[in-house]
Amino acid sequence: MLATVELLLALPTFVALRVVTAPYGRHARRGWGPSLPARVGWLVMESPAPLVFAAVYLVGERRDGAVPLAFLALWQLHYLHRAFVYPLLLDRAASRMPVPVLAMAIAFNVLNGYLNARWVSEGGHYPLAWFGDPRFVIGVVLFAVGLGLNVASDAALRRLRSAGDGGYRVPRGGAFEWVSCPNYLGEILEWTGWALATWSLPGLAFAVYTSANLVPRALAHHAWYRARFPGYPSRRRALVPLVL
Repeated sequence: MLATVELLLALPTFVALRVVTAPYGRHARRGWGPSLPARVGWLVMESPAPLVFAAVYLVGERRDGAVPLAFLALWQLHYLHRAFVYPLLLDRAASRMPVPVLAMAIAFNVLNGYLNARWVSEGGHYPLAWFGDPRFVIGVVLFAVGLGLNVASDAALRRLRSAGDGGYRVPRGGAFEWVSCPNYLGEILEWTGWALATWSLPGLAFAVYTSANLVPRALAHHAWYRARFPGYPSRRRALVPLVL
């Protein structure tokens, strides 16, 4: 039931974010109430995802299965980095994060972590043969490719800013030659892979909601680049090479 609610929330989230860009990062602006430093904000916002997932997973009846343990490892691989490593790598001068944005993200991460942990540790049935199932194999490959793309793209953006005066510049090289936001593309690939590998409604809901959240932000980033830099590469797309 809750997974269906999360899935249904994707459409209004997409529409809302196409109308109003979430006010953090390069799109930060006043009028959204109290805020926290970006480093603190990211840690507070993302830490419920690995913590709630671990807590719910540990009480699941099938928590000792080899396949569920593999899913636990994949989830924590992403979120331990996102919650506890990524914030420390941010520039201390990064834009502050409004508390309302944090509150909505925390609520989502608690719900999403609960739903996915409950499924993989109790609701789903994953015999050892699942390791050889094409859905698992292709899903894990997508997850790995997406994670690598996400982490590498974030690192490239940090190097770009640290090499100059801390201001924004046009990123170049690698996947940035094709799209403005390969970091977002990587995250969408990750959770699409997760949905395929788990073959679950919670996984599908997460993948769809991730797209509903990141596609509008990628489009906003792309428009921001084009407005700020007149010579911005014309062949570069926002998120999907040659398409979007």
